[in-house]
Amino acid sequence: MTITLVFLAVLLALCLGWIVRQSINVQPWVAETGPIVLDRLPPAATAARVGLGVFLAVVMSFFMLSISAYTIRMEMGRDWIPLTPPALLWVNTVVLVLGSLALQLAWNAARRDDIDRLKVGLLAGGALTMLFVIGQVAAWWQLYGEGRYLTGNPAASFFYLITALHGLHLLGGMVAWARTLLRVRRGETPAQVRVSVELCTLYWHFLFLLWLILFGLLLST
Repeated sequence: MTITLVFLAVLLALCLGWIVRQSINVQPWVAETGPIVLDRLPPAATAARVGLGVFLAVVMSFFMLSISAYTIRMEMGRDWIPLTPPALLWVNTVVLVLGSLALQLAWNAARRDDIDRLKVGLLAGGALTMLFVIGQVAAWWQLYGEGRYLTGNPAASFFYLITALHGLHLLGGMVAWARTLLRVRRGETPAQVRVSVELCTLYWHFLFLLWLILFGLLLST
């Protein structure tokens, strides 16, 4: 199980590194000219991007602790009854993929100053995310109907906990998404909301990759 934890830690680190590179390597919209001096960050390393990177590192550490607790508890006693995740989770995963892609399209549209596609991408991304959350709740009800309650079986308890924590982080991201959509509806241009769309998209990509790891863990154990 130690090997599993190390493998998951490497995967999470790679996910975070990919997200940060996607942000830092983006060409700044108002680039500074001249050489970069040692006492100044590169123009692309804005406060918003660095802040997101730090936050994602904290989220990654939090979920690594959750995964560690999951695996340790699984080995502690015979009361652990392996839980087969509902088949609905496969559908939910596809929905989350589409939500992440929709926000990527919104980000691309913002970079091209395409306000129409920006609106479509934002609306589709938000709608698909809410559909994913609803699907997760439906999966909980399915387990509950099968007698897999929150208490009694530690495997079921951790399933509810892990999926709930992931869902809460998505709902937290929906706050930033809603503020961005409101700014667009108020008439702000794609250039004015470009950074907000970028941060939302990177956050969604991170949560999607994180969900793949969590789902893989649930399937394998």
